[in-house]
Amino acid sequence: MRKFLVILLMVLTLVAFAKFKIGVAIPAADHGWTAGMVWWAKYAINQYKDDPSVEFYLVTAKEPSEQIAQIQALLAKGIDALVLNPYESAPLTPIAVKAFREGVYTVIVDRGINSEEYNTYIAGDNYMYGYLAGKYIAEKLEGKGNVVIIEGIPCSINTERVNAFKDALKPYPGIKIIAQQPGYWSREKAFEVMQNILTKFPKIDAVWTGDDDMLHGVILALKQAGRDKDIILVGGAGEKNIVKMIMEGHSLVQVDFTYPPNMIATAINLAVMALKGESLNGFYQKGIPRKIILSTETITKENAKDYYYPESVF
Repeated sequence: MRKFLVILLMVLTLVAFAKFKIGVAIPAADHGWTAGMVWWAKYAINQYKDDPSVEFYLVTAKEPSEQIAQIQALLAKGIDALVLNPYESAPLTPIAVKAFREGVYTVIVDRGINSEEYNTYIAGDNYMYGYLAGKYIAEKLEGKGNVVIIEGIPCSINTERVNAFKDALKPYPGIKIIAQQPGYWSREKAFEVMQNILTKFPKIDAVWTGDDDMLHGVILALKQAGRDKDIILVGGAGEKNIVKMIMEGHSLVQVDFTYPPNMIATAINLAVMALKGESLNGFYQKGIPRKIILSTETITKENAKDYYYPESVF
């Protein structure tokens, strides 16, 4: 009996002092939203600085091949969990599947992989992100007006958002989309695109951009052209300076829709909870949900302070 108790105590001690290794692999900060994801990943990891049971390895990549090599190195370190925002879906699928098959708890964030072999997938609601923006513009225009779309980089996420935006406009035949061009989620590119559009169309009633980075470029183009009045502007993602504009009652920017880069922080927390065998508060089911789609939330002047993170880079 005494021997059994000694062995049990040793096992419990080993469990108590077990250290879980978690690899976090995300794209480098090549624009505002990804910079925000890097900031939030560091923020989440810092919350565990006093927890000796977890150890993190954060890597950022500028291209798919670099990210694949980074994950290979993480697997060689013997990580217990992988939190991955794929630089691109197709090339990152094999290494993500490899991690999963090797028993690494695999959390895929935002951009998915071309496989169902993972433990948890978490992303924003791209359809409602586009749909709510379209619905807001249609209602503000009272069903009539000229609308410009400046979309992001051509990809599945962008397509879903744009299609949803157009779905929201279908009940309003009086609204016309007079121009639709990619701004590649870049302030500079959106600025150039908007400058050209302004020379072609003397009457523009509303502009929707696929994210807030591009919205900044559009605002600058409108100001330089002296056309920054009587126009409805909607971006998205909750960039801090856009949120601040809403807080301060900006005449053109009155609403925003969330697609938060802090989803990476949620993903990191989920990985820790899974490794520790914890369940989500309020869930009667013990397991962590396999697919989590975050709600698109509407930011207005009344609630903007709840979405404003001045320390964040985005």
